[in-house]
Amino acid sequence: MLDRILITQPAPVPFIVLDACVLMSGILRRLLLRLAEAGVFIPVWTERIGEEWRRNAARIWDIPPEVLAEFWAEMNASFPQANEIDTQVYEASLRYSDPKDFHVIAAGLARRARCGLQQPPVVQVLTWNLKDFNRSELRRQGLDVYNPDRMLVQWWQANPARMREAVAQIPADYIALDREPLPLSTILHRERLYGLKSLVAREMVEKAG
Repeated sequence: MLDRILITQPAPVPFIVLDACVLMSGILRRLLLRLAEAGVFIPVWTERIGEEWRRNAARIWDIPPEVLAEFWAEMNASFPQANEIDTQVYEASLRYSDPKDFHVIAAGLARRARCGLQQPPVVQVLTWNLKDFNRSELRRQGLDVYNPDRMLVQWWQANPARMREAVAQIPADYIALDREPLPLSTILHRERLYGLKSLVAREMVEKAG
């Protein structure tokens, strides 16, 4: 009897719609873009998401609009396929999520439609405002929604080596933002990345032991 060889297909690289609130943190934004460059996920956004991020960042962090515009241009140059256009038509099917976030969901629906139905892509929304997104509604549309900490934990568990390399650069990111040096665990706590902090701390304990 011939042995059966099981061939497992690699998990598809997900498309992740980055909500404006996720882009607000200079630390989290840099980490996510590093992970996108490493092929962990494919970023998706729209001009409206970019405008919302730049407007709020200029108001809250007192960052000159021209500096934010330069950041946005660099992001689009690094990921030329990220920007979705003509998304408004996809808002018409939404009912149960917060209307102010219809445009974020529509970006995911537009990307899913553009990829075609032969091999349905994995499309997820990354946001801190989970209460504004009706998960059942998104799942009926073939999408899902996560907060950044939960998603980062899943990526760490799936590929700790790649995550470890990206996370190790966070203290340098913190200094680049003209802040006093802090331990990685403290920065992760301040960023509300509690699950990721626990995984990093556990690994440090195991190495020490």
